[in-house]
Amino acid sequence: MRELDIRVVIVDDEILIREGVRRVLDTFRGVRVVAVCAGAHAAGEVERWQPDLVLLDVRMPHHNGPKTLAELRMLKQPPVVAMLTASDAEEHLSAALRGGAAGFLLKDTAPEQLEYAVRELVKGNAVIDPRMARTVIHGYVNRGSGRSAYAGSGSARLVPIPSESRASAAGAAKAGRAEPEEFTAREREVLDLLAQGLSNTEIAKALHIGTTTVKDHVSALLGKLGVANRVQAAVRAHQRGLVSGAAAGMRRTA
Repeated sequence: MRELDIRVVIVDDEILIREGVRRVLDTFRGVRVVAVCAGAHAAGEVERWQPDLVLLDVRMPHHNGPKTLAELRMLKQPPVVAMLTASDAEEHLSAALRGGAAGFLLKDTAPEQLEYAVRELVKGNAVIDPRMARTVIHGYVNRGSGRSAYAGSGSARLVPIPSESRASAAGAAKAGRAEPEEFTAREREVLDLLAQGLSNTEIAKALHIGTTTVKDHVSALLGKLGVANRVQAAVRAHQRGLVSGAAAGMRRTA
């Protein structure tokens, strides 16, 4: 195995599923599946292999995804974890987001999209299939309301979500305390578009500014909101009523 190979552990209670994912990943240049296992054995395999990425099934009958994710996050060197699921069940995705998952991928993701996702995740980016993004956000916004969280399918492409503020631990101390007046007018515009699922490039085009400027605004927003990624930023913004146009757009599609 080459030193620069991306090492992946696949965790799924279904043998056929994990072997199928292994076969796909083994076709990717520079990607090596070092272990496949059921949820109950995930922590041990991760400690043994120290992978760059873990692909973890959300629904497992004997050791469910959120529980396994929590165990992996407790390791001395917690891995990057992306959740794999055959559905967009809100309760599982919301739990995984709160648990620190860096990616949310559907099992019908095309091989080329999966390869793209793997490489983005290893770079430190968060990746989410747009078909799941609104489910995750609505799961937070409507929690306890009894309403269905699913808001629509969106496009089939994967969206990398740059983790512009991985070092937002300090900002987390301010979580829930930032007031609307602490955001500039431009930051509010960026937050509205971010909450609609637009990429940095799309936000830049919409606001007629540079992508570097957008990245700077997003980084500032993550710090002020005390969150680690864009999905969490959108959730926090909806919870606290900080978005306007984006929120209305989501209501129209719900």
